[in-house]
Formats: sequence, C-alpha cells, structure tokens
Amino acid sequence: MPVLAGAEPFRHEGGETAVLLCHGFTGSPQSLRPWAEHLAARGLTVSLPLLPGHGTRWEDLRMTGWQDWYAEVDRELRLLCERREQVFVAGLSMGGALALRLAAKHGDAVSGVVVVNPANKVHGLAAHALPVVRHLVPATKGIASDIAKPDSRELGYDRVPLHAAHSLRQFFRIVDGELPQVTQPVLLLRSPQDHVVPPADSARVLSRISSTDVKEVLLEQSYHVATLDHDADRIFAESTAFIGRLASGLGNEPGLGKEGTTAGG
Repeated sequence: MPVLAGAEPFRHEGGETAVLLCHGFTGSPQSLRPWAEHLAARGLTVSLPLLPGHGTRWEDLRMTGWQDWYAEVDRELRLLCERREQVFVAGLSMGGALALRLAAKHGDAVSGVVVVNPANKVHGLAAHALPVVRHLVPATKGIASDIAKPDSRELGYDRVPLHAAHSLRQFFRIVDGELPQVTQPVLLLRSPQDHVVPPADSARVLSRISSTDVKEVLLEQSYHVATLDHDADRIFAESTAFIGRLASGLGNEPGLGKEGTTAGG
C-alpha cells in the first residue's frame, strides 16, 4: 500500500550530533514532523522513520508486531551511531517506550533520552482479554488525534487492530522489565490531561529507570499528542536545551551545528 500523504519518514543530514525520533502506535512521522524540523533547523542530524505497518491502512498494522517496530528503530540507531559522534533517542507514547528500550539495550551508544507522554502499559480490563478477543474481533476504535488545539490533527488510524494491540501489551511488559538498565540522562514531558496514556505510566517510568540526571516537565495545555498541541514549542525548546547541554562541543545557542540537507515527504 502507498504511504499516506504526510506520513513519510523524515531524514536530515546535519552535524555530528544526531537525534532518532520514534512515533507512536497507529500514528506516523507526521505527529513528530514539526519537532524533527525544529531540530534539523538547528543543525542536528535527524532520523524519523516510519514504523512497519503504519502510515498506510490499519489492516497493514494487523500483520506486524513489536519485533518489527523495534527492529526498525534499532536499525536506524545503529546507522546513526556509525556516522555520528553522539546520538540521542526520543519518542512519543509507544515511541517513548521504543526510545527507552534503545537506551536500555545500547548503553553508552545513546547519550540521552527524551520522551513525551511515554506509554508503559495497556490499561483496562479489556487488556486481559486481548489474547482471546483478538481472534474474534479484528479491531476497535482508534486512539489517534487526542489534541486540545482545535485546528490540529494527527494523521493516524481510526481503528486499532487487536493483534497489534496484543503485541504492544507484550512489548510494554518487556520494556518495563528493562527500565532499570536505563542510566542515561532523561527528559520526560507529560500532559496531565491525557486521554490515551494515564499519568501512572510516566510515574512508573520515572520510578524504575536508574538515571540520576532526570527532568520532568508538565505540559499543562496539551493532551496526548502534545507534539502537535499548544505545548509543542515548549517540547521543542526543552529538548533542544537538553541536547545542547549534553552534546560534546555544543552550546545552548540557537545554532547547534552546521546546516545540512533534508530528505522526506
């Protein structure tokens, strides 16, 4: 299936500091595109891949699982590490869980982690029925576009395939067990008003990681997809300052590195 207009991956060849951005479950790179462009404009090398099964139709997601999604970002991280001196990982929702696992598995190869409304668990009684129900019901209603800003919309599926949701639940359990292996500096930004991921998920992440350099920022004016919401500029500024503080040879001035070339839809 062709990729939906606006859901294309984004890549920018910038300086020696790179950022890998991971989008969320049933979403697409569109939800993180403004963030990626902000970082690219400041001279950073940026990779924002399209996860398998996403950005086309929900039926395609039904044929994939967490191993496919993680393999894609793992591959991108390895490529960035081969080409750049420092690499940071970041993500929204499930993308936050992907970023945290990359940090846990790759250790010193990851210089820092930025997560926005990171997901840690599939909640509700229905979650326990997924192993059986997924064989009976193909999909349920979507979770995309939880945004307070009236004129903003997330490009995501209007249905959630239950086979994929079951795999997501398995993935969250794996990541939860690996959180103590996360030792890198962490910037966690969360929306108190989030209708997809409850505050308990961020609290769980913060309580289990082993990082000592940790900052939590509240996004008071935004819902779940905060990267497209009222607090988007806050996310961009906080993450830029976080990377600038930790990246070798970089300051907090607007230009973090040399300008480069951009590729994407």
